[in-house]
Amino acid sequence: MKFTKLGRTAVVAAAGALLLSSCAANEPAPNAAPESEGPASTLSGDLAGAGASSMGAAQEAWIAGFQTENPDVNVTYDPAGSGAGREQFIAGGVAFAGSDSALKDEELAGEFAACVADTLPVDLPVYISPIAVIFNVEGVDSLNLDSATIAKIFSGQITNWNDEAIVSQNPDATLPDATITAVHRSDDSGTTENFTEYLAATAETDWTEGVFETWPASYGGEGAQGTSGVVDAVTNGVNTIGYADASRAGDLGTVALKVGEEYVPFTAEAAAAAVDASPRVEGRHEGDLAVELDRTTTEAGVYPLVLISYAIACTEYQDAAAGELVKAYLTYVASEEGQAAGQENAGNAPISDDLREEINAVLETIK
Repeated sequence: MKFTKLGRTAVVAAAGALLLSSCAANEPAPNAAPESEGPASTLSGDLAGAGASSMGAAQEAWIAGFQTENPDVNVTYDPAGSGAGREQFIAGGVAFAGSDSALKDEELAGEFAACVADTLPVDLPVYISPIAVIFNVEGVDSLNLDSATIAKIFSGQITNWNDEAIVSQNPDATLPDATITAVHRSDDSGTTENFTEYLAATAETDWTEGVFETWPASYGGEGAQGTSGVVDAVTNGVNTIGYADASRAGDLGTVALKVGEEYVPFTAEAAAAAVDASPRVEGRHEGDLAVELDRTTTEAGVYPLVLISYAIACTEYQDAAAGELVKAYLTYVASEEGQAAGQENAGNAPISDDLREEINAVLETIK
């Protein structure tokens, strides 16, 4: 994302028409936890977040579960995309953001309207999910592909489904003599950043544009807005291929990635294994938990095309009441109960107990 300070001159309070919210706080959704028999919640007020569309389904479950326990709190989440969510958070339009990429150094060098001056927000990894390479080719349900072939498809170097590079890895598949339509995100997207980071790390000879959030015009293809837009374009098109959060793959064909000498299909467990095997980003400020994903691993059973969605929050809010609500909500999101609700609704991989402990330690400092 080519970020500028122009986005800070106005609060983008609604980046899209769709808001995720519980319409009736007292009516729990199917994935919400049963009502607690403990003390009644004393929390009240409105809490707004925005960002990654990949975690939209999980946010639905988290909002429902949190509002069941805190009926006087109204939470909304606008799945406008990672870039838009970070811009809204920076401008102070929302109290927290969801992002498929951590805050960048140039963003951290600026100001955050909702945060107390001279304090920095933190990136908390609360959502782990594979990114699926999805496709729609009649009669084909799954494919094996190495990263070089995927890179050539999305950069326009491979344009036909019966190209030898695809056929040689899938000798039992009946692939058509038909043009490939490669679908990418048209908006600033953390999913795109994770996808291109994987290709840049594992297929550097064939992927020369590097890592980016906004798709370059030179690579062509068909653009679509948000996760839903990509899934719809692949589903409704013919001989299409795209990439999206795996929870949205549905009945589309999916690709098993070549890792070492084997092809690994996506699973929540394989994605979680990739995160556990990866170090933290060096040089970040205290409390920031950004992860440096190891895309080049050859470890058996690891699916390296994975995204981590972060909850981005101030460590100290200008409005103490907002800080109290953010702290309570994200504590629920990171809890075993919240992660289970997210997994049931979105199919993501629950965070580990060790990571939860680290996140909770940071959340305790929020005020």
